[in-house]
Amino acid sequence: MIYLNGEFMPIETAVIPVLDRGFIFGDGVYEVIPVYSRQPFRLGEHLSRLQTSLDSIRLNNPRTDAEWRTLINRIVELNETEDQSIYLQVTRGVAKRDHAFPKSVKPTVFIMSSPLLPPTADQLHTGVAAITAVDNRWLRCDVKSTALLPNVLLRQLAADAGCAETLLLRDGMLTEGAASNVFVVNQGVLLAPPKSNLMLPGITYEVVLELAQANDVPFDVRNISESELLGAEEIWITSSSREILPVTTLNGVAVGSGRPGPVFRRMRELYQDHKAQDMKAARG
Repeated sequence: MIYLNGEFMPIETAVIPVLDRGFIFGDGVYEVIPVYSRQPFRLGEHLSRLQTSLDSIRLNNPRTDAEWRTLINRIVELNETEDQSIYLQVTRGVAKRDHAFPKSVKPTVFIMSSPLLPPTADQLHTGVAAITAVDNRWLRCDVKSTALLPNVLLRQLAADAGCAETLLLRDGMLTEGAASNVFVVNQGVLLAPPKSNLMLPGITYEVVLELAQANDVPFDVRNISESELLGAEEIWITSSSREILPVTTLNGVAVGSGRPGPVFRRMRELYQDHKAQDMKAARG
């Protein structure tokens, strides 16, 4: 069951006009919200990021935070899986094809649920492979835009190579993954690229830094060079669906020992504990 423009319906019956600007121009934004045991995780932060994206493309938010919460909780109720991935999308709406913003057009609002598939036990035990590529996307990667063709092409490079992700470099510096944020561990210190217009500030990215600060894990938020990435002791990718996932092979070469490292193992434990506490608090 999905939500589309005021109605709940089976996804098979949902229809969007071909002149929707999301279809014609990719003129819209989205969020992906993980749900554990039917409780949305960090929903407030996701709604805040949605507002930032909407503001960035000059599109008024069609719902209040309270209305979003009600809709998301209803979608969770209408779908059977305990752990879900909620996809929420807002486009500028339906209008004749013209690049300039149309006037007096109602935004298209779409919400759907998919089963949440976190990393497998094997992936957490052995890690995954990744490659690097030049970050050739636009200069507003901080906007969670539906116009994701550059990310799709970069992620396909990883798929073609049998890898889980493509790690992106711009002017010799690490930005993020094609569909993830990236952390590096060097000399026992957790390193994260700073937030900027060149990367999407991930909710899991923020959680990792919060947990590092609260639990005396040495960390630094700064630019990370290509040589530091290639010589890293540990590399992780993070996202709402992948949580924290270790990269143990990069460009066909082992990362550190070639196994998930001790800083990852500690952060994974901290993250799981935090998630459990958050879910307990949400249930009251």
